[in-house]
Amino acid sequence: MTTGPFSAPVPGIGTEQCDPRYAEIDLWPTGAILDALAEAQMTAVAIVRAAVPQMEAVVEAALPGLRAGGRLFYVGAGTSGRIGLQDGVELTPTFGWPGERLVLMLAGGPAALFESVEGAEDQEEAARAEILSHDPGPQDVVLGIAASGATPYTCAAIVAARVCGALTVGVASNPDGRLLREAELGIVLPTGPEVIAGSTRLKAGTAQKAALNMLSTALMVRLGHAYRGQMVDMRVVNAKLQRRAARMVRLLAGGTDAQIAEALEASGGNVKRAVLIRHGMSLADAEAALREHGGDLRAVLGH
Repeated sequence: MTTGPFSAPVPGIGTEQCDPRYAEIDLWPTGAILDALAEAQMTAVAIVRAAVPQMEAVVEAALPGLRAGGRLFYVGAGTSGRIGLQDGVELTPTFGWPGERLVLMLAGGPAALFESVEGAEDQEEAARAEILSHDPGPQDVVLGIAASGATPYTCAAIVAARVCGALTVGVASNPDGRLLREAELGIVLPTGPEVIAGSTRLKAGTAQKAALNMLSTALMVRLGHAYRGQMVDMRVVNAKLQRRAARMVRLLAGGTDAQIAEALEASGGNVKRAVLIRHGMSLADAEAALREHGGDLRAVLGH
């Protein structure tokens, strides 16, 4: 059994502790290293599955404000911030989420996407000023992501947003972190020590990516941006997506290639509206029906 400094966890934040199982990982064969990393990734996903009730509570709390026109904020630093940005930026092309209703905050700004910005995560005043510049309010939902649950930048932004009445959500791997105390709702992902101590781009990062992916997708589904498992508000921006849009219209409404192309052209490439056009509506009638039913295609079609 391993002895010495690696024989017991280091006191403090769970993600910073050392796991004695990996004390001599630098001596292991490559396959064993990869197997240990794979095991940790699977553990991370299992931990996310256990947090489903917390995510459900967040989705239900967020829906009223977002349905009323609220914005979705992602706030973080370092790995956590970049994972948040990745999740956020994909909502517009995948689900047609309006860009003006998406706010992405990364400590250190755009430069931090490509390299570490020294001291950025400690700048509480910068975080407060930045989030207040967006004038958060009661309809907005602010997601703060920090593996340690203690990142000053993220915590300060969450505090400021909550004072303004926004729904604040903390996503953290440390259940005792400040972030979860400051946020109105929390999603705890207790991934514990990493294979490489403190490297939260590993297990903690995987858990964050999976949790945010699940959370945002569930929100988009409940907000009517998906129908029968299809991304019917997808932005069509290239040839591949044009073909995908045509396949979706064919699946959901039928028609010849020419009829499908005509419906997509009339709808400006929007699958949801093209489906309604194929069901005999004019574009104006489709727009009116979607407004009446909050953008829910199933509700418009009645099935």
